[in-house]
Amino acid sequence: MPRITTVTPENADAEQHDLLDATKRQLGRVPNLYATLAHSPAALRGYLALRDSLLTGVLTERHREQLALLTAQENTCDYCVAAHTMRGERLLKMTAEELRATRHAHDADPHTDAILQTAAAVIADRGRISDATLEQARAAGVTDAELAETVAHIALNTLSNYFNHLARPDLDFPAAPALDGAR
Repeated sequence: MPRITTVTPENADAEQHDLLDATKRQLGRVPNLYATLAHSPAALRGYLALRDSLLTGVLTERHREQLALLTAQENTCDYCVAAHTMRGERLLKMTAEELRATRHAHDADPHTDAILQTAAAVIADRGRISDATLEQARAAGVTDAELAETVAHIALNTLSNYFNHLARPDLDFPAAPALDGAR
């Protein structure tokens, strides 16, 4: 049960209404996360601005989606795990095995695997990763720009994960399968 209600067209002020309309035009719908975060137009604008800026970065769409899914998994955000599992399946045509591997911070591609392993270490160690982890990433070809964007994606997705923990919006995506086993 939600702890914070969604902002709807009926109860939105003008600024909230404009933000939700822009979101609907861009995404085709307004996910409950966005409709709840809209209680603070400043928070929703900030979230959307960082998300939109990162769309123009060096990381691929697949990397961005994998980082969102991994961050949600690490932060135990069922809402975002469901949303990013669905996006991975439908938009990126990722298989169930690829999605499971991502949630365990792995990928068949060594470069992508290094990005995910580094991201998992950043999350677990709150950014204080070891020199060895950084060297492993660099040995796999992870660039400094990719490292910077990896941390930015973790921050963006942690914002949505933590807000979901606080607000508990209704899940408006198909639930993701349970994850078994260790990394």
